[in-house]
Amino acid sequence: MSDDTTLSTEEHTAKPIVAHLVELRARLIWVIGMMVFGTAICFVFVDEIYGFLVQPLANAMEENDTNRLIYTGLTEAFFTYMKVAFFSGIFLTFPMLLIQIWVFVAPGLYKNERRVFLPFLLATPVLFFLGGACVYYMVIPMAWPFFLSFQSAGGDMALPIQLEARVSEYLDLIMTLIFAFGICFQLPVFLTLLGRVGLVSAEFLMRQRKYAVIITFILAAFLTPPDMISQVMLAVPLLALYELSIILIKLSAPKISPKT
Repeated sequence: MSDDTTLSTEEHTAKPIVAHLVELRARLIWVIGMMVFGTAICFVFVDEIYGFLVQPLANAMEENDTNRLIYTGLTEAFFTYMKVAFFSGIFLTFPMLLIQIWVFVAPGLYKNERRVFLPFLLATPVLFFLGGACVYYMVIPMAWPFFLSFQSAGGDMALPIQLEARVSEYLDLIMTLIFAFGICFQLPVFLTLLGRVGLVSAEFLMRQRKYAVIITFILAAFLTPPDMISQVMLAVPLLALYELSIILIKLSAPKISPKT
């Protein structure tokens, strides 16, 4: 009992609430400063980042397509570049944000809690980038040809139908998809954390599997373009991550068993 008390005292030194707020403010300012710096760096390379984001559309277009993006407002292209730089800057500094969260929270955790929390902190950016890679390299190359297939050269129609995509709308769409997939790929982290604190169990998730399938496909229908291929390409990885969460909860179950 004496050792436990000493360990608790060493790990949890009481600090005034004002000191915590001051530290939190300092870390938030540091994170915002890093995001601004990352945005500035990305703005220098915004042409390369823009080229990377529009490459899937360029690959999907054929010779008879417009093969261009347009803007209809005088300032639209400039602010679109700014959004691309900001979007990329957040991606670049995302690990820094997680590090600051860890440094702020870690002193208030016991050693065993730190060992539990740290792997989830490391998995979060990995799964986020994995979700972004999934939408960019798998979903979009299948979705864009589907939408371009609705173009028409005229023929029996009075006027042809051709895509004249606005650059801001296109980049907003692709950045939204990347963020949406990245957030959805946090499912194992979320469910496994719930399992670690005892709010859900592997058996419960297994019983709810049929409802999870329905909810996953409904979510995929909202987050992806309205074609079956894109929906399946999101739903299948999410269901695989759901099964992975069940396995992780089973593996961690002995660690959260109550002590006698």
